[in-house]
Amino acid sequence: MRNLSKQVPHKAMVLRQEPATERSPQQRRRRQGRRSLFGILSLSGSEMIFLSRCLLVVAAVRLGLTLLSYNRVRSLVTRLDARECASMGELRRVAWGVAAAARFVPYATCLTQALSGQYMLARQGNASKIRIGIERGTGEQLKAHAWLVSDNHIVLGGSIDGFAHLVDHGN
Repeated sequence: MRNLSKQVPHKAMVLRQEPATERSPQQRRRRQGRRSLFGILSLSGSEMIFLSRCLLVVAAVRLGLTLLSYNRVRSLVTRLDARECASMGELRRVAWGVAAAARFVPYATCLTQALSGQYMLARQGNASKIRIGIERGTGEQLKAHAWLVSDNHIVLGGSIDGFAHLVDHGN
């Protein structure tokens, strides 16, 4: 009897390596979403509760900025009396919570995050202010940015380098 199976050449057995291609933004977002979901599931109970509070605050501030003026939202956020300086641990926790929650809220800009962080700190009795600036040398297009600052520490918003300071709002 004849052997009907063909011998597979060695070349075909080697896995083909596809050239590295750029992922589309949609694929990257989907992959980041999965990573974020796995990260959330690995949180402790108290971290998950804090993150859910941050998510509610960020969503409420984003909605407020959509429906109301900035001054009205700022007055609602700064209504709480906050006088103390926050510890570095509290600042890091608020920065983590607001930044993580902002990934799940569409269009949660730097201003949304700064106002949300200010509210979260004020709830704990900690003073902070929102610093607004514009990028230097942008030419025709004006680029603004907002930071959350507490006791001369930048909590949210990144580096101030390359920006001209306009105004501080808050305590």
